Amino acid sequence: MLTKANTPSLENYWMPFTANRQFKAAPRLLAGAEGMYYTDVDGGKVLDGTAGLWCVNAGHGRRRIAEAVERQLTVMDYAPSFQMGHPVVFDFAEKLAARAPGGPDAKLDRIFFTGSGSESVDTALKIAIAYQRAIGQGTRTRVIGRERGYHGVGFGGISVGGLVNNRRVFPTLPGTDHLRHTHDPERNSFVKGLPAHGAELADDLERLVGLHGAETIAAVIVEPVAGSTGVLLPPKGYLERLRAIADKHGILLIFDEVITGFGRLGTPFAVDYFGVVPDLVTTAKGLTNGSIPMGAVFASRKVHDALMQGPEGQIELFHGYTYSGHPAACAAGLATLEIYEEEGLLTRGAELATHWQDAMHGLKGLPHVIDIRTIGLVVGIELTSREGAVGARAYEIFTDLFKKGLLIRVTGDTIALSPPLIVEREQIDTMASMLSDSIKQVA
Repeated sequence: MLTKANTPSLENYWMPFTANRQFKAAPRLLAGAEGMYYTDVDGGKVLDGTAGLWCVNAGHGRRRIAEAVERQLTVMDYAPSFQMGHPVVFDFAEKLAARAPGGPDAKLDRIFFTGSGSESVDTALKIAIAYQRAIGQGTRTRVIGRERGYHGVGFGGISVGGLVNNRRVFPTLPGTDHLRHTHDPERNSFVKGLPAHGAELADDLERLVGLHGAETIAAVIVEPVAGSTGVLLPPKGYLERLRAIADKHGILLIFDEVITGFGRLGTPFAVDYFGVVPDLVTTAKGLTNGSIPMGAVFASRKVHDALMQGPEGQIELFHGYTYSGHPAACAAGLATLEIYEEEGLLTRGAELATHWQDAMHGLKGLPHVIDIRTIGLVVGIELTSREGAVGARAYEIFTDLFKKGLLIRVTGDTIALSPPLIVEREQIDTMASMLSDSIKQVA
């Protein structure tokens, strides 16, 4: 067993999205994982309330995935993907297409592989612009995001994203703009289910068309459920309205399902949950159960086929990555899909959603809790911020719960949970109880 006494120096690793000096003064180190639990370096069990980072949907330590990766690495560790291919990537694409967002009628079954959610977003944006050019709409280069949206950390992603801290240090691409966010606590606090108010916020796309001209706009990208900003749910009718406006003006609609994909809402994808079909869907995270980095963009046949024109020897989309369709990642993805299907995990969240909702909304009335938002197996618990110290209260709860054996996520002063889809009702109750105790203690 690894212990703090024999861990390596913490000095050399520059940690992502982390206050490095604060962390290294009091590190939280994980050494193992199985099922619903991590094991820390002291041997303590930590209940995983976040599916790793929204990604370990089938739970930790899945032997089938590890064995599939091992087999693939011993047969062929790597194959180039430029002007070359290998059977495993075509097999994975075929099986993914059979389970594509929206089912067969949506025809979102043309798949471009990437290495992460950030890469999936930048890929989708490039596909959208390339599509408009291919159909003779070359002036359409503008892409529209939404305030409080998170679309990864590539320059395309931070440009359409709407989280201030991702944007304030780095330059963003020209030709982007943003819809208003849908968070409306005055009208929608403590709602069970989708908020009743706010569908009209989709009309912001009409405003931006009026400002920039439809002929300049290639696509609009939104998260069906905004995760990293604190679990913001779309108002009833919002996504339908956005789809209609996009269609009216020849604008492609992109759903960022890096978080919501692969069962998080109790359906395979948010496309299935909401019944709204976009033109492109970005995914990653649950694609391989977090075991090996990988992403995938699902494109409609309309978008794909528009680019399959011209001379056969011409590269239709001048884009790709060294690790697109990596053999070991594909093997992990195939094994993950088998687990999802055999255990019914892509729809299991629907069976637990009411219990989850009741348990989490049971925290209403605790000190400083000003809103609770649930959908599927996701919750955002919003707290009041301390004066001059935004995020301090939630961070204190985060560190307190880790010491007591529960892993949560915090963004600002919002607590977010999204457990593996194998979670049991008793574990949901344990999470709610531990949250309650910690919120009271920190208050």
